[in-house]
Amino acid sequence: MINSTHGAANIHGVLSESAIRETVAALLDEIARDARKILLIVPDGTRTAPVGKMFRTIHELLKNRAKLDVMIALGTHEPMSDREIDARLEISPRERDTIFRDTQFFNHAWDDKSQLQSVGVIPQSEIETLSRGAFCQDVEVHINKRVFDYDCLLILGPVFPHEVAGFSGGNKYLFPGIGGPEILNFFHWLGAVVTNPKIIGHKHTPVRAVIDRAAQMVPVKKACLAMTVRTDGNLAALYGGTPEAAWEKAADVSAQIHVIEKDAPFQTVLACAPPMYRDLWTGGKCMYKLESVVADGGELIIYAPHIREVSSVHGAWLEKIGYHTRDYFLANWEKFKDVPWGVLAHSTHVRGVGEMQNGSEKPRIRVTLATQISEEVCRQINMGYRDPQTINIEDFANRENENILLVRKAGEVLYRLKDAPHWAQG
Repeated sequence: MINSTHGAANIHGVLSESAIRETVAALLDEIARDARKILLIVPDGTRTAPVGKMFRTIHELLKNRAKLDVMIALGTHEPMSDREIDARLEISPRERDTIFRDTQFFNHAWDDKSQLQSVGVIPQSEIETLSRGAFCQDVEVHINKRVFDYDCLLILGPVFPHEVAGFSGGNKYLFPGIGGPEILNFFHWLGAVVTNPKIIGHKHTPVRAVIDRAAQMVPVKKACLAMTVRTDGNLAALYGGTPEAAWEKAADVSAQIHVIEKDAPFQTVLACAPPMYRDLWTGGKCMYKLESVVADGGELIIYAPHIREVSSVHGAWLEKIGYHTRDYFLANWEKFKDVPWGVLAHSTHVRGVGEMQNGSEKPRIRVTLATQISEEVCRQINMGYRDPQTINIEDFANRENENILLVRKAGEVLYRLKDAPHWAQG
């Protein structure tokens, strides 16, 4: 049992190395009292965080006290190679074979039934309450069955504003991080039905309630080191405790440093996707974090010359159904109800808010891809196209007084209006 929450924050600066080490040590002292096998659950390469430095600290402090293994919380992202895992953890192949030779490294496989185990069903009566009346159905909960080989699951991950859960982190590294398809498809579509602008940057959402309820069903001790990370990769805050308590405090700091409010919307927004987003499935975060500051009828351009495909995992589905608003899918539900709900959710989040008028879809804004995805495919998936070679980023700089916004590293910091429009009010 984790009885207390440890941690510190430096809102206006960088958290000291001593504060970081003290927080980690205090939590590990609690865990190691009765845990001899610990599974460290970490994000893949699509999250900014000093995962490598934290991994080394945890490994060092647990030496001769407990066995430590690592699982990558992929959700539905593609598996990481050994080289990519080493890069994520900032270790060399030689160190893997020497210093970390007793540590095993695992990728989660959300779609491999042989790797999953059910922990029960959230009954429809609870789902109705948790979803605030949006759904009334049973939802089965599966998790990676390796968790049952350990005395404690230690979550290590950053907290940012998030389009589905409100804020990432905490138990979200279990679901969808190492969870099965039923629960993750359900709550992603729940978030899409509520819509991104009404969820992102809000702590207590229906989706967070479902995630925390699913986590309660996992009969293994759980602990969490929740990081709030600055744009330069340094820590502004670190909290250790239960996943719920540590996340709660880290999310409060995230709300202060990861949210930028603007007085008025912009007609054009150029969102530059960093290299860690390797397909549109992850690069769509550029839209999620900026949708609310694009003016009605305006354009958001996802500038990512390095992106070559819609999705390495879900591309076939997305090229079949395209990108549409929530209202389009609801109006044609019989046609789309059997598509994986997580795919539908991603589609609506990237396309944004809209409505149906006289049987036609009317998105609120235009979304244009400036990537290596061809014009033909962009038209096929219902997205705008622009040749990235026609874009000079500096042409968009320092033009906010002209209703043009440039975001050089989009995807983690949330931009929203000080006075939320009706379609963004919860």
